[in-house]
Amino acid sequence: MRVANPDSDLILFVESERMFAAQKWHFQRLYFMISAARHFAEELRGQGFTVDYRKAPTTRDGIMRARTDHGIEKVLTVEPSSHRLHKELSDLAEYIPSDFFLTSRQDFIGWAKGQKKLLMENFYRNQRIRLDILMEGDQPMGGQWNFDELNRQPLPKDHSFPPYLLHESDEIDHQVITEIGDSGVEFFGAKPDGSWATTRKGALKQLKTFCREHLENFGAYEDAMTEKNWALHHSLLSPYLNIGLLHPGEVVDAVLDEFAKRPELPLASVEGFIRQVIGWREYVNGVYWFFDEQYRESNVWGSTGPLPPLLEDPSKTKMRCLNQIVSDIQSRAWVHHIPRLMVLSNFALITGTDPGLFLSWMRRVFIDAADWVMVPNVIGMSMHADGGRMMSKPYLAGGSYISKMSDYCDGCPFNPKERTGENACPFTTLYWHFIDENYDDLKKNHRMARQIGGIYRLSDRERIREEGTAKIKAIRAGKL
Repeated sequence: MRVANPDSDLILFVESERMFAAQKWHFQRLYFMISAARHFAEELRGQGFTVDYRKAPTTRDGIMRARTDHGIEKVLTVEPSSHRLHKELSDLAEYIPSDFFLTSRQDFIGWAKGQKKLLMENFYRNQRIRLDILMEGDQPMGGQWNFDELNRQPLPKDHSFPPYLLHESDEIDHQVITEIGDSGVEFFGAKPDGSWATTRKGALKQLKTFCREHLENFGAYEDAMTEKNWALHHSLLSPYLNIGLLHPGEVVDAVLDEFAKRPELPLASVEGFIRQVIGWREYVNGVYWFFDEQYRESNVWGSTGPLPPLLEDPSKTKMRCLNQIVSDIQSRAWVHHIPRLMVLSNFALITGTDPGLFLSWMRRVFIDAADWVMVPNVIGMSMHADGGRMMSKPYLAGGSYISKMSDYCDGCPFNPKERTGENACPFTTLYWHFIDENYDDLKKNHRMARQIGGIYRLSDRERIREEGTAKIKAIRAGKL
């Protein structure tokens, strides 16, 4: 809206019917996108803009019909956030560089072309210097660039949390919920429960709540997982950033302002959060546009397995971690990055799930999903399906990691310490099964040397092969 003039410009919104019915979306994901758009349209009307909000078979159809209806010659739009839409609209509209990020696509490409490897840490340090954030002269505040070693603590059993922030629904929200419910389309997950705002006012309230109540403990427990609290101390800001209700610059400024007011806040927490915004988020978007459209089809492992039934129905598994995580997604269309990376994606990798199928599932069930978010995170980082173009090693883990970082294993019928046998944790069995099956490829990666060496010390390697194959079969049948 930075170039729009209410006296002369028409603002067009298009709800794509193709998008609505194309996939089995999470109810709250679709609700959030539509309701936020309708609220924004009303906000613009209140500012004096003429707004055309219409439904159409596709976004392209909506633009073409609006051009005819209004006699429009020139259409301006922010750069689309997916390769498909960027190509589809390129002959209809003039693109304005997106301001959803602090780093333009061209700036990232310029940085990437000068790198031997696309290391996020190098990009992040460059960002800190370029943006002059948490710097003391030319050195990082605190004498080091990140404090990862301080931010990997499991949650203490007696840890307490502030009350959840709930957002009230208004008439627009209720109308959208009714329309979606009456559409006859099949959806995944529960209807909205107040966890997510659909207005900028609500997004700003969430930002303030995070800074005041959660920033202090964010860093230490950002990797922890628990059944006791669905959000822990995470900011819950990614949906608002990804849809444009918040700008990354104002989020960073709010956190830095809070740090200035409360210098006793742990630097590890402040830096850890800042890294997610100016480092990881910007890096992932840059990688998406640096790689070509075919990157999403990468499948270096040759995995062709179906989507495990438990991802659609958590009752299809006895594994407590997966049951809880998928149940949380059903409830609110969200879990934080460690359940996504170290449980869900790890599980998809070691069960031989087709990365394209898993990517599609991730895109439709998470409220903060977007093509630019999920393609690099799934294909590059979590499933390492690109053969290392993005990340230097696969994110593999057995049951011991989940046991260390969560309380999911309490009361679970499976033992994370056992590799084989009826009580063995499927994650532990399949971790070693995957290494054994992909030994020739993994041994080329020097960062996998310890795991590769470990496979030779196992006395039950043959049994792992047999039980791993059997467990994958049982998982695909929804019986494990």
